[in-house]
Amino acid sequence: MRVGIAQVNPTVGDIRGNTGKIVQSIDQAKSLGVDLLVLPELAITGYPPEDLLLKQQFIRRNRESLDKIIEHSSDIAVVVGFVDSNSDVYNAAAVIYDGQLVGVYHKFYLPNYGVFDENRYFQAGRECPVFVLYGVGIGITICEDMWYEAGPAIVQAYAGAAVLVNISASPYHAGRGLFRERMFATRASDSAAIVIHSNLVGGQDELVFDGNSLIIDERGELIARGKQFEEDFIVADLDVEAVLRSHLHNPRRRKDAPWIKKRLEDATRIEVSSEFASTAKPPLPPRRVERLDELTEIYQALVLGTRDYVRKNGFEKVVIGLSGGIDSSLVAVMAVDALGADNVIGISSPSRYSSPGSKADAEALARNLGIVFNVIPIEKAFSSYLETLAEPFKDTQPDITEENIQARIRGNILFALSNKFGWLVLACSNKSETATGYTTLYGDMAGGFIPLKDVPKTLVLELARYRNRQAGREVIPPAILTKAPSAELRPNQKDTDTLPPYEVLDPILKAYVEDDATVDQIIAMGFDRDLVTRIARMVDQSEYKRRQAAPGIRISPRDFGRDRRLPITNRFREETWTSS
Repeated sequence: MRVGIAQVNPTVGDIRGNTGKIVQSIDQAKSLGVDLLVLPELAITGYPPEDLLLKQQFIRRNRESLDKIIEHSSDIAVVVGFVDSNSDVYNAAAVIYDGQLVGVYHKFYLPNYGVFDENRYFQAGRECPVFVLYGVGIGITICEDMWYEAGPAIVQAYAGAAVLVNISASPYHAGRGLFRERMFATRASDSAAIVIHSNLVGGQDELVFDGNSLIIDERGELIARGKQFEEDFIVADLDVEAVLRSHLHNPRRRKDAPWIKKRLEDATRIEVSSEFASTAKPPLPPRRVERLDELTEIYQALVLGTRDYVRKNGFEKVVIGLSGGIDSSLVAVMAVDALGADNVIGISSPSRYSSPGSKADAEALARNLGIVFNVIPIEKAFSSYLETLAEPFKDTQPDITEENIQARIRGNILFALSNKFGWLVLACSNKSETATGYTTLYGDMAGGFIPLKDVPKTLVLELARYRNRQAGREVIPPAILTKAPSAELRPNQKDTDTLPPYEVLDPILKAYVEDDATVDQIIAMGFDRDLVTRIARMVDQSEYKRRQAAPGIRISPRDFGRDRRLPITNRFREETWTSS
């Protein structure tokens, strides 16, 4: 059996455009002699469609598009994700053969944790059909269904499925791809069946889907892999007879567990076709795709997420405030990689506190990248603010208020340029700053998108150094990599005036924010009690800022926004809790 995986990048709600991609994939599959083409979860609508699923017209157009795909599917079998509406709404897979809809599978397990909210929209499936295509038993599952050891896939395997197809929209975070591959290898060997995993690729708001589709044989060994972070078309010839031979040599399958016997009642067998088409198949070129290392995949996820957010929302150009610091420098480099130098504008807005080195570094970076670079000083505006506020501020000393005014003037300038020229503002806050509130609301937080929102400061530095290594030259000037971080909003200011060194801060934040460790547990890791208590308090008190931040790319298992949801009005403070 020759199978193909169309690893496509759909846009949520662009049903016509997504359908066009699917039809093109079917044509490509036919030209390569593919017997079975597999597309991702909800490929027609894009994922996640969220409250679009509450619109009847959205569901109706999705079904009309499925009909067009069916009409285009003569002489081939296709599995594609869509929204089924049959007395309720289902996350579904359509099974098509030779221009006919021969069956529909409804997703069993609806994830409702982290970034997922499927119980809000979908009814769960109950049946485990096995479709006999070309005389081969094929089980269909959707994403989460395959993550359960005792899920529908194992039932389908025991009911005669030699091939297990899993269509998926599994979002990326660092390390997810390797974990996913190991899990599918385990499912393949446990089921003694070939696993075909077709995963979505592309950016959708905060989420990035990494592709990395897989074909794994019945022994758990990789047959083929899809590229990461780009569209791809994967074709492989499956040795189905090897699966059947393995069943003869595996006595465990003759001793079904009691729960399997009971579940087999849910496994219906749908006979579709008994023979392969007799058309000759063209030879397949050699294919070798290696999995990326962690820094490379994180960087590519950030670039893809930025590109798709900008392009899918109708923007051509972005504008970035270049301070001469590491965060804005990395955002600028990623933006150029995502959109091209002609579509990135850098703005330097020096104040009375900006160092000559920072101004020179920002200009050097822009020159290295070949982007437009404009200098718009804020001294006049800042002086005007101070004069305007002189009366209400009399008898007070300068403090963080005056610092924040400068940041907000810069944000105002960037948004004025955005309004005038239609550029999207990319803000440059990182996760360490966002976590602790060390960022100015309506100032350096101001933007339409925050690429580094889920990237801690220490990782920002690693990525900047990585990008220079990849370029084989110092795209980001060395001074930017080595200078002490500073907002430069008052004389001789350093980030360490307010925060501990980021090498100390970031492990505390990971433990508290991502791992939900208690203050006492973090202290037991070797950190100072007063420091941990202060950082936890900063995180807790900054929720109101995070709630007003622009969206940004998720690269960790627990980002701010979709994953971590805490009330703004909230008096619980763990460090003050006592049993009394």
